[in-house]
Amino acid sequence: MSTYVIGDIQGCRRALENLLDRIAFRPGSDRLVLCGDLVARGHDSLGTLRLLYQHRDHVDSVLGNHDLHLLALAAGKAPAKKKDADLQAILDAGDGPVLLDWLRHMPLALALPDFASLVSHAGLPPGWSPEQALARSAEVEAALQGPDSAGFFANMYGNEPTGWDDNLRGYARLRVITNYLTRMRFVDADGHMELRTKGEAGGAPAGYMPWFDHPDSQPAVRVLFGHWAALDGHTGHPAAIALDTGCVWGGKLTALRLDDDRRFSCRCE
Repeated sequence: MSTYVIGDIQGCRRALENLLDRIAFRPGSDRLVLCGDLVARGHDSLGTLRLLYQHRDHVDSVLGNHDLHLLALAAGKAPAKKKDADLQAILDAGDGPVLLDWLRHMPLALALPDFASLVSHAGLPPGWSPEQALARSAEVEAALQGPDSAGFFANMYGNEPTGWDDNLRGYARLRVITNYLTRMRFVDADGHMELRTKGEAGGAPAGYMPWFDHPDSQPAVRVLFGHWAALDGHTGHPAAIALDTGCVWGGKLTALRLDDDRRFSCRCE
């Protein structure tokens, strides 16, 4: 049995099928762990979810910001935009409710103790231990899966607060946890996020740096993450493993086999 961690698929079902062929994926034996953003911007988000759901007993995933946006659309708490056309097919599908419920029960952070690793879509915030990330992820998961999930989605969007404070409560606390684990790229010396810049690591706004360059970002485990296609899979840090290699932008879809740290990629069509 092998365990593969796969970067952002974003609705590129054909690329996913090609990658599974390339790694000779053995359903029922191998395990797939996904870095989030399973949907959006590609051409077949519905087909992607259906394929993954077919193998759900051997698939684990964290939620990405695009996955959360889909759930907010389904809850009627986000305005549909032209770029959401691929997501509408999920909302209209007969099996859409089943797929959305499966998605809604995914975490924001996932521990892989057998490989001394942690998976989250955007990474591990500076100053957070893996245990803190998992505990704070669980707070958001409880809101997502609870009776007031619509209230969470209605208050999910926004860039404030920009940084962590132990005294935060309510939706502000849930929003900053969500932003750290699904949207973070650049942070300042105090660990506060800058959420507008999306370029390469060297293009940080003045006073900011990539989260994995922050001096307080010294995780006790490896952090496997997606979200940041401009990194093209490179961080320069052995404990920060970037796996979004820009499939939906014409790049590659990448899998890391944790058993031997071998990478596999396929060019997206």
